[in-house]
Amino acid sequence: MLNHRWVSPETGPLDDAAIVCPGASDGSLVLTLDVITPVVDDPRAFGQIAAANALSDVYAMGGDAQVALTFVGVPDAVPLDVLEAILLGVTEKCHEAGCAIVGGHSIRDAEPKAGLAVVGSVDPDRAWTQTRARAGQRLVLSKPIGTGVIAQAARSDRAAAESVALATRCMARLNRHAKNVGAARGATAATDVTGFGLLAHLHHVAAASKLEARLDVAAIPLLDGALDAAGAGLVPGGSKRNLRYVEPHLSGTEQIAAALLTVLADAQTSGGLLLCLPADQADAAAAEIGDGACVVGELVAGQAGRVTLA
Repeated sequence: MLNHRWVSPETGPLDDAAIVCPGASDGSLVLTLDVITPVVDDPRAFGQIAAANALSDVYAMGGDAQVALTFVGVPDAVPLDVLEAILLGVTEKCHEAGCAIVGGHSIRDAEPKAGLAVVGSVDPDRAWTQTRARAGQRLVLSKPIGTGVIAQAARSDRAAAESVALATRCMARLNRHAKNVGAARGATAATDVTGFGLLAHLHHVAAASKLEARLDVAAIPLLDGALDAAGAGLVPGGSKRNLRYVEPHLSGTEQIAAALLTVLADAQTSGGLLLCLPADQADAAAAEIGDGACVVGELVAGQAGRVTLA
C-alpha cells in the first residue's frame, strides 16, 4: 500500500507532474504521463513532439528526466514503417534528454496517439511547484506561442509551409535547456504552456501562489502565422474553451484585439516553460535561453489568480 507521507503536500491538481519522496531517500521522484494525437503529418516529427511534450512536465517541476515508458496507438491501416518512424522520433528525443526508454505498450486505436510515462528526479527543496512563486518575480517565456491555431490552419490547408515548419521545430525542441537556465538563475516556480494556453496556465500559477500576474502583451513572442490564423477563425475548440474558462480572471481585455486574445489562450502542444525568476535575473535568463525567449510580465501582490493585460 502507498505510504501517503511520500507524496509532496505542495503539489496540487494543476501542477505539471507529481512529486513523490520515497522512504529515506534524499531526492524526490517526478512522475508524469502525457499522450497526444498528431499535430503534424510527418510521423517522425510527431514522435519527437510527443516525447518533448511529455518530458516537458518533468522540466516544468525543475526536474531531470531519468527513465520512460512509451505508449503508441495506431489504426490497423497504418503501415509498420509509419509506426517505426513515430517510435524513432520518440527515441531520438529521449536520447537527447538523457532519458532511457525501459519499456512501453502499443495498442490498435481508431486515431494515432503517442506519448510517454516519465520518471524523473528533483531536489525536493528546489522543486518548482506552483505554490512557490513570489511577488516581485519576473516571468520568462521560453518559446513563442501559437501552435494550436497554426495546426488548425494546416488541417484546413490554409497555413504557409514556413509557418508549419517553424511551429514543428518549436514543438520538437526540448525544454531541458530552459529548465537548466531557470535553475541556475534562481527560479522558484514554473509551468509549461500546453493545453490550457498561456493565460490559463499563468492564472493557475498566480492562484496557487496567491498573487496577481501582469502581462506585457507586446512582449509575448508569437509564431509567424498565428495571428493570421486566429483572425481567419482557424481556432481549435480547445483554445475557444480556454478563453471562456480564463476570461473571468482577466482584466484589460478591452484593449486587446480579438485575434491576439485568442492566441494568448491558444492550446499549445509542447509549449515553452513559463519561469518565475528574480527580477534581476530575468533578462539574463531570457538571453541565455535564446530561441525567442522573452520577459513577458511580473508577479505582484494583489487579487489571487488575476491576470492583468497591459
